[in-house]
Amino acid sequence: MTGTAPDRVGVLGGGRMGAGIAHAFLLAGSHVIVIERDDDSADAAAERVGDSIRRSVERDMSLDEAALRARLSTGTDIAAFGDRDLVIEAVPEDRDLKEQALTDAEAAMPPHATLASNTSSISIDDLATARLRPERFLGLHFFNPVPASALVEIVHGAATGADVADAARSWVMSLGKTPIVVRDSPGFASSRLGVMLGLEAIRMLEEGVASASDIDAAMTLGYRHPMGPLRTTDVVGLDVRLGIAEELTRELGQRFEPPALLRRLVAEGKLGRKTGCGFYVWNEER
Repeated sequence: MTGTAPDRVGVLGGGRMGAGIAHAFLLAGSHVIVIERDDDSADAAAERVGDSIRRSVERDMSLDEAALRARLSTGTDIAAFGDRDLVIEAVPEDRDLKEQALTDAEAAMPPHATLASNTSSISIDDLATARLRPERFLGLHFFNPVPASALVEIVHGAATGADVADAARSWVMSLGKTPIVVRDSPGFASSRLGVMLGLEAIRMLEEGVASASDIDAAMTLGYRHPMGPLRTTDVVGLDVRLGIAEELTRELGQRFEPPALLRRLVAEGKLGRKTGCGFYVWNEER
């Protein structure tokens, strides 16, 4: 089963994650609009998605770049979500910011549409309490970088309708990705496991157990992980990992307490690949 993509998709937030999500649905045949907070941010989002489209066409010459670009629009008016079938919130991992973004998006959406949050750790049931239609709300947790990731975590809240969860599975499969379905719980499945491994790797680096590259090699060569936990943290963003760890500490206790090294690097603005420096130095174009 390959799944069926929604015809009209909205993405609220056009950063690295939002742009990746938009790109994935464009490749699946959806018409996508990305909404940002101001014109400069909307222009930057259009450039990010455009770059992803160009790279996809370079890898697969059967793709029609003009057609892909024609199905993309960006802007700042959230009222553009008024004709969408699916809207995905992809703003930074901050509870207050996400709650406001979801409220704004839902107010603009038609009643039949599904609203999804790309949160990686915040409770879907908590976010659902302020929803007008909680039965049409769920989590769609994409992974960074979206184009290279094979997984999407579907988070089923207590109020999520069975038909909405089934549709989400079909949408994910239409992207060529594998869905896993988890019930709402702190950190879901992926963040809870991934963050715990990443935090322990940071503690080991902090204690001088081994270098970052050797800690990562222990997992890539010894356990066949495609990427080590410290390099993964750089790709995800140290600030993102810190926010998730703080959320999990509140929900699950001190075993998720962020190491001092992680807090220090975030305070210094060393956030990983997106700033050029984290546990590694990144020289690639960001």
